[in-house]
Amino acid sequence: MKRETYDLEDRLIDFSVMVINIGETLPKSEAGRYLSGQIIRSGMSPALVYGEAQSAESRKDFIHKISIILKELRETRINMKIILKKGFLKDRSLLSNGLQEVNELISIFAKSLQTAKKNARGNIEQKNI
Repeated sequence: MKRETYDLEDRLIDFSVMVINIGETLPKSEAGRYLSGQIIRSGMSPALVYGEAQSAESRKDFIHKISIILKELRETRINMKIILKKGFLKDRSLLSNGLQEVNELISIFAKSLQTAKKNARGNIEQKNI
């Protein structure tokens, strides 16, 4: 059985495109334009910051960048919930898929942050021996 390659960068890029699609379908009202800008900014940020995290200058820098990704993903999730609750989208499937994906990404990056912090603590303890 062939196993597909799991690429988090591609997944974040796909998520960015999904968020752009959500933002572009919002109404052209004041609230719609505001939410469109917000969700596009917060939803695209994780892919861009992930690129920075891959070239982090230190473990502390990596932890900081992963923390930013988590913050932006959580902001995107809240924007999606507002859009859903307001009923801005007639076809809710795009938003449902977006909420599922953002929840999965939050879980992935929360675990990654937890692991990075644990490894950082372990590294400090080893230096003190």
